[in-house]
Amino acid sequence: MRLPTDIPDCVLRSWHDTDKNALILHGNNRQIWRNLTGIFPHPYTEDDALKWVETANRPGRDVNLAVEFGGKAIGGIGIRAGNDVNVYTATLGYWIGETYWGNGIATAAVKAMIAYVLFSNEFARLEARVFAWNAASMRVLEKVGFVREGVLKYSIFKDSQIVDSVLYALVRDPKSLTLAEDNSPS
Repeated sequence: MRLPTDIPDCVLRSWHDTDKNALILHGNNRQIWRNLTGIFPHPYTEDDALKWVETANRPGRDVNLAVEFGGKAIGGIGIRAGNDVNVYTATLGYWIGETYWGNGIATAAVKAMIAYVLFSNEFARLEARVFAWNAASMRVLEKVGFVREGVLKYSIFKDSQIVDSVLYALVRDPKSLTLAEDNSPS
């Protein structure tokens, strides 16, 4: 898969084994780790990179892509598809190597992922939880149309702290979707 962004020389694409060194270089950064869920390890090792490439490329409803700039992987973006009663919800996550912060790459990557997800006709809701200390990520989401829905008090334990997270969402009218059969008991 290859998705263009509105920044020249920046695309979202499948992860490759050759991205291992870039993953280690950018991922083995405490500032990156600090803003991601517990599935992102620190320190980030060669074994972690190889496992991630394998996991990211598994077939299924989840989508995990590399953010490529200038021909090199510099970050990642993905959605985790909901299940059960949340089947039409996906959770968005992303990160960009610190060297590339402040260049609009995260915003461009999120915009491209939104276009792909909403075009897929698979989700009515895309949501993201941001750690309260990550104002830059909140600005990215707001720039691309996410709405702040609320603060989840003391919902995150990271870096030996219990902190708030902020819930953002982008929704579409479910009437525009072709819904699967509801198997709920009547």
